[in-house]
Amino acid sequence: MSPDGYCQQKAAGSGSSFYYSFLFLPRERRRAITALYAFCREVDDVVDECNDASLARAKLDWWRGEIAKLFAGEPQHPVMRALAPGLQPYGITAVRLNEIIDGMQMDLDQTRYLDFAGLERYCYHAAGVVGILSAGIFGYRDARTLEYAKNLGLAFQLTNIIRDVGEDARKNRIYLPMDEMREFGVTAADVLSARSSEAFVRLMQFQAHRANTFYAKAFGALPAADRRAQRPGLIMAAIYRALLAEIKSDGFEVLARRTSLTPLRKFWLAWKTWVTA
Repeated sequence: MSPDGYCQQKAAGSGSSFYYSFLFLPRERRRAITALYAFCREVDDVVDECNDASLARAKLDWWRGEIAKLFAGEPQHPVMRALAPGLQPYGITAVRLNEIIDGMQMDLDQTRYLDFAGLERYCYHAAGVVGILSAGIFGYRDARTLEYAKNLGLAFQLTNIIRDVGEDARKNRIYLPMDEMREFGVTAADVLSARSSEAFVRLMQFQAHRANTFYAKAFGALPAADRRAQRPGLIMAAIYRALLAEIKSDGFEVLARRTSLTPLRKFWLAWKTWVTA
């Protein structure tokens, strides 16, 4: 299998909403964003699938070594070989790729966040950096677009956190700021035991409002000149905001189940956004 084929299989097989934003891109940009997404999946899978923290750290260190080989012109892993042609044209840097791994490292070192300042730092590494790199692949002329991309990535990660509260709790992870949980009268035991309540719903309403604030910040920072080039990100925003609205309409029943959109609805939102943005 070719490096591009490997990345395509990784992206399509994940079932992620990100895949739908790639569909309408020109071939070379689609190859680059698919390779970047495959890299993110690879390093994320290290944390999700490896129960031994020391082994996971060793694997992340191995990926850091692969980044070094990539920028030395000696990529070995299929993902890195697929990424190689996009480094110079799209501004992909070793610093940014290592920042993504820093986010995976945080998942190994931390399962709680005292306040939003700490959580925001995690969200930057987990998704803000990916947003910035993606904006470079999609193309931009105005540097303000990178601020848009970072905030959009943060909004996506905050939406993921809301969607995955129950799933994360089953892994003993809580990505809700502890000071805000105390403020709303929700304990870690409530979340870990999947005990929903009016207090929990109010807490989640607050988290959803914050996510929507980041969507608004992102859209407000996007220069008109770059709007068409950044349509893949706007497709993702349409899908993720629809997901957030669905979670809200379900009454934030996120402790016991995981809300999702159908592939047909995702494709419809992708096509509609592409032709109207």
